[in-house]
Amino acid sequence: MIALPIWLPATLFAGALQAWRTAVQRRVGKALTVNAAGLVRYLYGLPFALALAGTYQFVVAPQPLPHLTLWFFVFATAGGVAQIIATNLLLMAFEERNFVVGTAYSKTEAMQSALLSVLLLGDRLAPLVWLGIASGVAGVMILSTGGKRMGPGALLRSLGQRAAIYGIASGLFFALTTIGVRRATMELGTGDDHVRAGLLTLAVVVALQTVLQGGYVWWRERDQVPLVFANWRVAGQVGLMSSLGSACWFTAFASAPVALVRIVGQVEIAFTMAVGHFYLGERMRASEAVGLLLVGIGVVLALAGAL
Repeated sequence: MIALPIWLPATLFAGALQAWRTAVQRRVGKALTVNAAGLVRYLYGLPFALALAGTYQFVVAPQPLPHLTLWFFVFATAGGVAQIIATNLLLMAFEERNFVVGTAYSKTEAMQSALLSVLLLGDRLAPLVWLGIASGVAGVMILSTGGKRMGPGALLRSLGQRAAIYGIASGLFFALTTIGVRRATMELGTGDDHVRAGLLTLAVVVALQTVLQGGYVWWRERDQVPLVFANWRVAGQVGLMSSLGSACWFTAFASAPVALVRIVGQVEIAFTMAVGHFYLGERMRASEAVGLLLVGIGVVLALAGAL
């Protein structure tokens, strides 16, 4: 029997949890500004992140605490800040007239993650993995157009639009987030214990993001602070789902090339569409079926190349 690598189930669970968290967070977003809604994710996720890390470190698999080097904090901070910037850039893309263009170009994250992991981390990817990444990116970009007709030529011609610039930049910073997290887990020196590396990194990154995002909201949007705590019931659910999902992502990043994790993680959009179809009763367009098929082919190719 072939042993199932831990990154694979971790990535699949991460995709499902992230889709769930996004659905719940929409309810919070109606009452808060963008920055305050982002703070909810970190502030309410921090207790769960600390609980997960502490339980594993001191109860499930007791071990001496790994030495947290300066470089660990540097990479953890870089990953956390990059995620905040990426989210803001994506929202800026949404604010532009061409919402479709911004969204589509932000979905180049998987390809950018692959290139950066090769350049910065020295990862080596099989040709099948590269084909899988290309297929997955194409599929997600088709899905991001929401059924609107926008061929490759139209996407290329739109490169000069601010929506496209913000979208590509967003994908770049999301890719840098994965590189920062991956590098931080490598600094911990936990060997094959990827769960420990992922959970400890998660706790530190979320703590840093809470301080940074919380400080900004307190400085620029202080009227939102009471609302952040007033919506604690739904916000608590967002925090729980966010921490569980990030724990899976970070564990996967600690144990496999980030490009492979990202391409398999694109199954998140399949989970999201399944919720829309079966729970919300939304009808699936022909273009969306094609996009899902390309994503599925991409995942299969990437797994074939890796396993």
